[in-house]
Amino acid sequence: MSYFKFEYMWLDGYKPVANLRSKTRIIPMDSFDGDATKLPKWSFDGSSTRQAEGHFSDCTLMPKRAYKDPGRENAYLIICEVYTPEGIPHPTNTRQRVNEVDAKDFWIGFEQEYVLMDTNGRPMGFPVGGYPEPQGPYYCAVGHQNVTGRHIIEEHLDLCLKAGIGVTGINAEVMLGQWEYQCFSIDALKACDDLIISRYLLFRVTESYNVIAELHPKPIKGDWNGSGMHTNFSFPYMKEVGGKEYFEKYLTEFGKYHNEHIQEYGAFNDERLTGAHETASISDYSFGVSDRGASIRIPSYTPDHDWKGYVEDRRPASNADPYRIIARILKTSKIAHEAAIN
Repeated sequence: MSYFKFEYMWLDGYKPVANLRSKTRIIPMDSFDGDATKLPKWSFDGSSTRQAEGHFSDCTLMPKRAYKDPGRENAYLIICEVYTPEGIPHPTNTRQRVNEVDAKDFWIGFEQEYVLMDTNGRPMGFPVGGYPEPQGPYYCAVGHQNVTGRHIIEEHLDLCLKAGIGVTGINAEVMLGQWEYQCFSIDALKACDDLIISRYLLFRVTESYNVIAELHPKPIKGDWNGSGMHTNFSFPYMKEVGGKEYFEKYLTEFGKYHNEHIQEYGAFNDERLTGAHETASISDYSFGVSDRGASIRIPSYTPDHDWKGYVEDRRPASNADPYRIIARILKTSKIAHEAAIN
């Protein structure tokens, strides 16, 4: 018999940006086979997370997926959904919005950008009371003069890989102190779960260094790039059949739901989507080949492979809820695909 540590985690009810919450449950058992759905339900005080009123505050955590916790012995990280005591999905339970059938074989690649900040709200590497040299030399840079916080990023990467998260790359971004990692899965729901766990591990690592991983899409005003969470996606028809005419029809139809997508793509995104700094205006919709100023970029990979490939939605903000993003993309994609093939 061993004591296993299970970190139950969920998204709370704060608005406009939900926070990631967690608590540890110790369970004595001989072994754990990795099936989170076999773990017991667990209640929490919803009045402390803006998910219930104090006079009836119990909410229920339903375990859904388990990841090995590489930072603790006999430990697992558990993705949970929040339910009411009556067994009904809580209104804040955005994970259950993702249709599991539609999510299968829907390829998703998130590009999670963030900024490492000190406890005074200053990006790492920024001088006290001032600014560094204008952005330009920091993207994919190396060297102390152009990069800061790499030890944190490398530690986070190793933890993600040991946990079984589909991280496919990391790089320094356009602003000093800004970083990105890419998270990929051929199952859209797992991609969302992977992203939530990767954020949790990032927050836990930065705790150790008294540093904040800031997900605000425009943490520094002025002539500095904001932070997004570009969402790359594809599915069998797009990858295997495709065609220029198909992509153009699909993306034209996709754009008819621009406003609905913006509503799901994160808070304060209007500060980032201005038409500058490699963004399209939040009020406009466009798509183009290799165009980082478009709402949706068609990577050059796609036309180079006989118009079979994927697209990149550049609108989501760095603080967005991945479940809300994917639920909306799956819904619109089904409509756009039908319109494009008929």
